Amino acid sequence: MQQQQLLQARLMKCLSCSHSHLPLPPPPPPPFSSLQRFASSQPKGVAKVILKKGKTQLFKDGSPMVYSGAIDRIIGRPPPKTGDIVLVADGTEKPIGWGLYNSVSMFCVRLMQLEEEATRDPSCALDMEKLLETRINAAVELRRGLGLPSATTNAYRLVNSEGDRLSGLIVDVFGDLAVVASSAAWVEKYKSKVKACISSIDEINHIHWRPSVEILKEEGMDAADLKELHPSTCPQRTKVIENGISYAISLEGQKTGFYADQRENRMFLSTISYGQRVLDVCCYSGGFALNAAKGGAMSITGVDTSLPALELARENIALNNLDPEKTSFLREDATVFMKGALSRNDSWDIVILDPPKLAPSRKER
Repeated sequence: MQQQQLLQARLMKCLSCSHSHLPLPPPPPPPFSSLQRFASSQPKGVAKVILKKGKTQLFKDGSPMVYSGAIDRIIGRPPPKTGDIVLVADGTEKPIGWGLYNSVSMFCVRLMQLEEEATRDPSCALDMEKLLETRINAAVELRRGLGLPSATTNAYRLVNSEGDRLSGLIVDVFGDLAVVASSAAWVEKYKSKVKACISSIDEINHIHWRPSVEILKEEGMDAADLKELHPSTCPQRTKVIENGISYAISLEGQKTGFYADQRENRMFLSTISYGQRVLDVCCYSGGFALNAAKGGAMSITGVDTSLPALELARENIALNNLDPEKTSFLREDATVFMKGALSRNDSWDIVILDPPKLAPSRKER
């Protein structure tokens, strides 16, 4: 009996040893990506941008700008060109999303849709024109849900670049006029589709295209290519209303002609200005100054270097029948003015300082 148990133990040991030398089964293949499946059906193929280790989560969390330092390698022959659709993948080459490639910009890819989104709704996968249509329609519905436009506000930002997940595209609406600010090469490539989507909005009758030339040069675009082939028929000036205040706008002015993204801040200022002395530095066409005046400010001083902007500001005071004696607009450099105010011990109850870019280009940074 003891001998039988000993033989059994030796047999089990031998079986155990022989089993340990067997090769391990290969790991199961990763689940096939929806985007990979869509890409494989494309006639020209789609290049794949592989991210460095540890960089993936940043873009999964929502950052749309894939900078060159985050990229490990690019798979695809021939290599992608500016404006091409590419997959963006993690270190295992599994796609996390897709976007638009730029061979020159510090932002090599602007992510447009994540893998999870493409799985839930494949209608826009790797289809930029369809995605544009979907995102602009969503932006319109969002603004309608916020009551825009309305009887008291017909100037508002319709598309807010990354805020509406169309990085590089801004659209401001001024009554029946839409001003498009383009600051990405992909926007220029899809210009006709952007215009078509905006033209389909009921209240829009005119579109003014305004490329950000210096930024687009950094995107690898030639300034000559940014000129409109056909002269714009849009009026160079228009009038709008925001929170019940009327404004004359010049489309030749800064940015889109009006800082539509400051609407809520301007309205807030009107609620705290009663009886206050207000200074509006870099006042442009008087957006904050007018709200301070409407709110009952004791006095308002606006400072700007642009004579056309100050002329608009004075015109806007008259347009709203506000007391011109309470508001003064000075043409002066903001830094020089503030240094002078400091030396004179001047003071105000409320100061608004909304300067232009202090470093407008990479070289100046």
